[in-house]
Amino acid sequence: MPDTPIPQAIADLRKSYEKAELSEQDSHFSPLGQFDQWLQQALAAQVPEPNAMTLATVGGDLRPSTRIVLIKGYDERGLVFFTNYDSRKGRELAGNPYAALQFHWVELERVVRIEGRIERTSAEESDRYYDSRPLDSRIGAWASPQSEVISGRGVLVANAAKASARFLLHPPRPPHWGGFRLVPDGWEFWQGRKSRLHDRLRYRLEGGQWLRERLAP
Repeated sequence: MPDTPIPQAIADLRKSYEKAELSEQDSHFSPLGQFDQWLQQALAAQVPEPNAMTLATVGGDLRPSTRIVLIKGYDERGLVFFTNYDSRKGRELAGNPYAALQFHWVELERVVRIEGRIERTSAEESDRYYDSRPLDSRIGAWASPQSEVISGRGVLVANAAKASARFLLHPPRPPHWGGFRLVPDGWEFWQGRKSRLHDRLRYRLEGGQWLRERLAP
């Protein structure tokens, strides 16, 4: 079978990355400090959805899958997001509790990649976040059998109406919904540079300490 030709308009796309640099001297000794600095800069720059991150998981069939989730907290324990535990990602994380996250702040020509082990947040932490959500989002957690095949959007509308009638203004957190925390054992910070000679700094755990090293682009 002959190779499929690449559309010339796609093949000719080019961009020169020249906005910033990432040096060992100016980066943080800790990856969390570096992440916090870059996230705050993304917020200040008002990039679209700076809290959006790609989550990669691997199922029991060894096939990887990705989707976008939103970071809802981070500290020295890890990075937190919330979802339906019965969804595809929830099931895959139950079977293989290792995952990867990626932030891509296009306007700043930056990427952050994080890898590590996944654990559930406590019920109390999940309750606190769930209770802080808008009412329609709390109802939505009851209405959507996430990742399941449904006959149409009407199923979701009907489920939301039933949940609203049942719980009124105070829906409790569904037992199948809550938080995950990725506990990092590796970080990478990528800053686009001219001539494709990008800056890549990797932090990896060694002997309980973070080792910072430069990777070739």
